[in-house]
Amino acid sequence: MLVAMARQIGRRSSVGRSLEVALGVIAAVGLLVGGIEIAMFVHAAVGPVWLLALFPIMGIVYLAAGLAAWWRRPSNHIGPLMTLTAAGWFVAALANATVPILAALGTVVATVPLALIVWLLHAFPSGRLRSTVSRATVATGLLVATVLQAPLYLFDPTASPDGILALNDDPALLTAGVWIQRAAGLVVMLVTGAVLVDRIRRAPPSHRRVLTPLYAYGTAAVLAVPITGSLLPPLGLSVEVLVTAQIVVLTGVPIAFAVGMLRGGFARTGEVEELGAWLASATPGMGLVQALRRTLGDDSLQLVYWSPQHEGFVGSDGTPIEPPDGGRATVEVTLGGQRIGAIIYDAALIEDPELVRAAGQVAAIAIDHERLTADLRAHRVALESSRARIVEAGDRERRRIAQDLHDGLQVDLVLLAIEAQELANRPGLPAAAAAEAGQLRVGIDLAATELRELVHAVMPAGLVERGLTAAIEDLVDRMPIPTKLALVKMERPLPPPVESTAYFVVAEALANAVKHAGANALAVSLEHAPDRLLIGVTDDGVGGASSGDGAGLRGLADRVDALGGRLTVDSPPGHGTHLLAELPCES
Repeated sequence: MLVAMARQIGRRSSVGRSLEVALGVIAAVGLLVGGIEIAMFVHAAVGPVWLLALFPIMGIVYLAAGLAAWWRRPSNHIGPLMTLTAAGWFVAALANATVPILAALGTVVATVPLALIVWLLHAFPSGRLRSTVSRATVATGLLVATVLQAPLYLFDPTASPDGILALNDDPALLTAGVWIQRAAGLVVMLVTGAVLVDRIRRAPPSHRRVLTPLYAYGTAAVLAVPITGSLLPPLGLSVEVLVTAQIVVLTGVPIAFAVGMLRGGFARTGEVEELGAWLASATPGMGLVQALRRTLGDDSLQLVYWSPQHEGFVGSDGTPIEPPDGGRATVEVTLGGQRIGAIIYDAALIEDPELVRAAGQVAAIAIDHERLTADLRAHRVALESSRARIVEAGDRERRRIAQDLHDGLQVDLVLLAIEAQELANRPGLPAAAAAEAGQLRVGIDLAATELRELVHAVMPAGLVERGLTAAIEDLVDRMPIPTKLALVKMERPLPPPVESTAYFVVAEALANAVKHAGANALAVSLEHAPDRLLIGVTDDGVGGASSGDGAGLRGLADRVDALGGRLTVDSPPGHGTHLLAELPCES
């Protein structure tokens, strides 16, 4: 089994690679320890080598089953528990060593593996102790295997080589200690049996077919050690036969646990219980997708959500999701008969879609919660797209109006001004009429000037014809106070909505500085970062401004927000004003 596990390393997804390496190291160490113990028994020849070798071999079987379960179900504690039990058997096997300190250590922990098996019985299948009774029973079993084990070596010099652990030779205390430990162990097993019977009674019929033989076998295996020890004198059994029978029975325990935990539909129940335990505990730092990936063992797993608005699936950010590529499979998740999402997974890694479906149904409520969040994000994305389209449409309309005024009415006014001047200069025209014609020409010129200012306010001709940089340079050149301009990486083109918004941000900020700030100097900066345009306007005026003051700044803030950007105003009283706008852009 360890060889089969080693062959599978590298074929799983990237999740748990560090765990696989750790399990490989544990397997190598376990095989090394078992081999050393067998070699030690062969060299020492303190008894039948084949019999003594059975103890480390049993530890290797526990180790193989535990690592296999741990590898297949990393979030389940059954695998680590069986691996810990294997370590217990390796240490207990040292009781047969000829080195006094090793033999003493093995004697001390001789019955600890039995307590660990009791722990396994209570923890199966989720790997967690689910009740106060189970936790108390397991704790008591560990005390029985450690504290109540003491009389067996403290008052029996023959329990370890050279009597290294014995305090004195007191047969009465030894006998009392043996019976107290057996009685306490029997109580632990009776309580364990009651807990397991109740658990079987509550389990669905399909699970009873797995639980009943597993619990019965595990309980019988633990009881086999003291029971067969009591039958040795009446039946006349040899020590070799008795120990061999005990080892064979106990060796079957990890195999039964591993088969039961990894068996078909019952394995899915274990996965579901683990996922349910995570949902109940709300593990900090781990999201729902990470929990599903950990539970199902697929690092590429995706969770998508049903969006009625898009009539399809969307990601967590609200954007539509394309159908999966080859090698990917999809299992839909429903809640109350309504489709709420889907799990996209690697079909080569997870062969049984029912496993994914079961996990999805347990997490359905959490998935529906995230679906609502994704739906809100989808609506937000749609709203932002709609607002951006409105801004773009408004700018197009501004350009059209400005162009119509420039090419239409402004031209007409220029022609009228020329005609008025020609009329004023016509020979023989009475002086009064010539004066009126001259006044008419002046009025037309004033109207044309106001029209040019209106056209510039609607959409500056320089911005339309020469772009943002030229328009900002022209704006700065016309400022009545000293203004510095810094341009960084502004050679690349920008989307028209971004250009027009940036221009109006600078224009409004400069106008406010001149009219309200009492500034003596201004600074303007534009930087085209990879994915955004940064706009900064700074003055040394009186400060005290905010983005909520005045219709101009509020309108700019709304316009910037409509493009998905951000406008901030830092204006402490008496220390000037710094306006910063960030506009997303891809080019």
